[in-house]
Formats: sequence, structure tokens, C-alpha cells
Amino acid sequence: MSFFKDRNCYLKDYNLSLTDKVLGFNYLYLLFICLVVVMGIGVLYSVGGGHFNPWASKQLFRFIVSLGVLYVIALSNLRFWMKYAYVIYAIGLILLVAVSVVGHVGMGAQRWLNLGFFNLQPSEIMKIALVLALARYFHGASLEEVRSLKFMIPPVLMMIIPVAFILEQPDLGTALMLVFAAGGIFYLMGVQIWKFVVLISAAALSMPLIWSFLHEYQKKRVLTFLNPESDPLGSGYHIAQSKITLGSGGVFGKGFLQGTQSRLNFIPEKQTDFILTVLSEEFGLIGALVLCLLYAAIIAYGFIIAHRCNNFFGKILALGLTINFALYVFINMSMVMGLMPVVGVPLPLMSYGGTAMLTLFIGFGLVECVFINREMVIGRRGSIDDE
Repeated sequence: MSFFKDRNCYLKDYNLSLTDKVLGFNYLYLLFICLVVVMGIGVLYSVGGGHFNPWASKQLFRFIVSLGVLYVIALSNLRFWMKYAYVIYAIGLILLVAVSVVGHVGMGAQRWLNLGFFNLQPSEIMKIALVLALARYFHGASLEEVRSLKFMIPPVLMMIIPVAFILEQPDLGTALMLVFAAGGIFYLMGVQIWKFVVLISAAALSMPLIWSFLHEYQKKRVLTFLNPESDPLGSGYHIAQSKITLGSGGVFGKGFLQGTQSRLNFIPEKQTDFILTVLSEEFGLIGALVLCLLYAAIIAYGFIIAHRCNNFFGKILALGLTINFALYVFINMSMVMGLMPVVGVPLPLMSYGGTAMLTLFIGFGLVECVFINREMVIGRRGSIDDE
């Protein structure tokens, strides 16, 4: 079943003044985003032992810069993003190739490009670029075309090519996010369920082959997920300590700066992938629920914006970016609670990290851009040059 009724459309000329765009912001959506970031900076302050250095101060600076980027993108012309969607996707692919050739190695993985003042992670950029490219491809497609196997070959290749490069780094978490985000878009475009069943069945039958290509540490993570008590001081240490810390805060938590598990460094990667455990220990179940409600509000607003947008490109773009954000939340929280293997996906807006923060705000800026231009006139499908 398709989420959209009118596919055969493109973006016509639609001009708003700068004042109209500023007044047209969805400030409540932006408020929810900022509240989560402030919570994250507070937790990073606690992780730093009650000091802004080394993490909270840098995260605050990144937030200010990213907020500026969000405003610039939100006030831009939506037609620009549609026109250059494929170019942005191509740049993302080139950066992924560059990582394979001259990438910076950190924590046993080759995922970054060292720019001197900043380590860029191209796989994060590809999360935005893939959604843009898919939105551009599907913006004028009819339901009959989407259900054609021939028509679906290009978007499937758009997904598979970057996933292959990202798996080589290796970065299983990001690769899975690209697959699930693209799959969510395919489903809402109207791709029949039986095609997903065939693909999932094929993947299941290929598991022995896939297993042989996994790195040793990835195999350990899967085995630890299936039996967490098998190696509590080795590969199972992350999950064991994560569960202990999540439960130690109780309902109301131990209090700000009072977390014993985090202060005594029992939690590995507590400023990045496992930052939720620090929040839960200090603010308890109540603090975690507040964070979940804020995440739910951001996701709900993303879907509402997609639903209210009158142009199809904007609908797909807002929808894909919101799915991407929801996957961040779901995968990290599931990983921390031991509901899925540890795959190295950060908690969005909370975890320490420059590229992740920037790309998330680029995505939010694009969603705001869609909201501002939600009344854009819809016409029949035509060439970009005629728009």
C-alpha cells in the first residue's frame, strides 16, 4: 500500500521572502531538537567529571555551528536540493572511495578522512545523500512504475553501492541504517510486500556466506548477543556493564554527577555509544522516559511535516530523513539494552561526535525547508530545466 496518492508531480516556481521563511519555521520542532542537545551536553558535562572539558565544551561549539547550518539550509530553495540531489549523492560516493584509499584509521576501522582541523566521516554524509537521491528519483514516479522490477533497479543500486563501501570500512551499523532507511522509502512508495519477503528470505538463506565475510570482532558481537554471559569480562563486557548501569539508577536516579558506574569508568564508550546508560543512572527511568518522549515528538513532527507537504519531493525527503533519525534512536537504544548486537551507532543529539551532529542538523534543516515550502505548487512531471 502506498503512502502517497499523487506521484506524478514536480516542483514549480514558488518564491517566499526571507521574512516569510523565518516566520514559517516550525519552532516547536526546533525546540524539541534543542532540548535533546542540551540534555546531551549536560550528560557529557557529567561524564567529564563535572567539567566542560574535554567533551561538553566541544559539543556545545558543534551545536552552535550546526544550528547555524540548519538555519542556512532551512532558508534555502527546496528546488536547489532536488536539482543537485544526484550531484550530492555522487560527492558522497567519491568521499567513500577516498576513505578506502586514504582514510584515517581509528579504533580498528577506516571510516574517516583527516582534514587537519576535522575528521570527516563520509558514511554519515551518505545517510543524507541517499535520501536526497531517492527523493529525486521517485518524485515523479507513478505507482505502476514503482511496481516494475526494471524501474526499481536504479534505486536498489543507489543503496547497494554505498553499503558495499561502508561494509568494507567496516561499519555494519551505518550499512544497516542505509538499508533500512531505503527499505522504508521503498515500502511507502508502494513496492509490494512479496518483494521484501523474497529479499529477506534470500538474505536469511545467505547467512552462512555472510557470516564468513564478517570480521572476527563482529562475529564475537553476534555470539555475545546470543549468549551475553559467555564472556562477561571480554566481548560481553559492554552489554553486561550497560545493563547494570541502566538498572542501577532505579526510577528517579542517583542524581546529577552522582553516577557511580560512570564515575568509576565501568562503562566503555560512555561519551558516545553508551551515553544513555549515564543518563539512566543519574536521572533514572524518569529521565530516560523524558528523552524518549522528546525523540517521539521529533519523529512525529517529521511525519506530520511530510504529510502536510504538497510537493512530492518534499514528502519523500522529510519522510526519509525522519526514518533515518528514528533508526538512530531505535538501533542505539536496542543495542544498549542488549536487544540487538553492538553495532556502533551513536545516540542522536546525545552522543559526542562532530560529523554525526552536523549531518543530523543538515537533515533537520532539510525537514524545516520542506515545512517552509509545504505549500509549493504541484504540477505534472517535467524536466528540471523547465521548472
